[in-house]
Amino acid sequence: MELGKTILNFANCSYEDFSGNDSFHTIVTRLRTAGCVFAEDEARVLLSAAHTWAELAAMVDQRAAGLPLEHVMGWAEFCGLRIAVDPGVFIPRYRTEFLVHQAAALTQSGAIVVDLCCGSGALGSVLAASLDQIQLHAVDIDPHAVRCAHRNVTAVGGHVYEGDLYEPLPPSLHGRVDILIANAPYVPTDTIRLLPSEARIYEARVALDGGSDGLDIQRRVAAEAPFWLAPGGLLFVETSERQAMQTVEIFAASGLTPQVVRCDELDATVVIGTKVV
Repeated sequence: MELGKTILNFANCSYEDFSGNDSFHTIVTRLRTAGCVFAEDEARVLLSAAHTWAELAAMVDQRAAGLPLEHVMGWAEFCGLRIAVDPGVFIPRYRTEFLVHQAAALTQSGAIVVDLCCGSGALGSVLAASLDQIQLHAVDIDPHAVRCAHRNVTAVGGHVYEGDLYEPLPPSLHGRVDILIANAPYVPTDTIRLLPSEARIYEARVALDGGSDGLDIQRRVAAEAPFWLAPGGLLFVETSERQAMQTVEIFAASGLTPQVVRCDELDATVVIGTKVV
């Protein structure tokens, strides 16, 4: 079979024709040939999203060229919510749902929540959507991420700021934050080259690069956290299992009482730091 001719000759078929079984398998073959591991699932998503054959053709081409499916679609599913994700913006990972679940379990109604390094604002948006009347503030240094986060965070009544970590937050939050979540980058600079191409090429480096040992941003987050947290307030960060003990030391050196929680099923590790009352 001449794969390219079969897949790319959309001009001779309607969208209805293209969404038939033969065309479904053709899309699957195209995606699988491009290296998509979950080609059948992705083909179903693309077919369900496209409204015309031209739109479908463009989406298949983008995905086959390597653009992450979430960037092709313009959204990612995270904790049951559809989160807008613009091209270049960090895609929320499935394992990070564990961090959100840990934070949600310890967040009270009316809490002040800050989402640092928010990216698309996925973490804070889920907390705001699932809990009663929290006051949500989200921050990112990347202007592209901030624009994307506005769409998600303001939809749940939150506020978004552009700047470096705590710098753009309102001074009125000093010493009043109950929950601080920071999915800060924790990939060591020298190992970014080992990441899947979807991350290396299509996500902002600032959302991935954690410095020489991967923990530079965590150090900065933890160092200032006690000045922003309320007594008994909590800082949540995601890290790797290998880095967890270093993160614990960072938290302790900043005056926080650390605790490590782990989910083997998701390969997710979270360190929680408590500001001592």
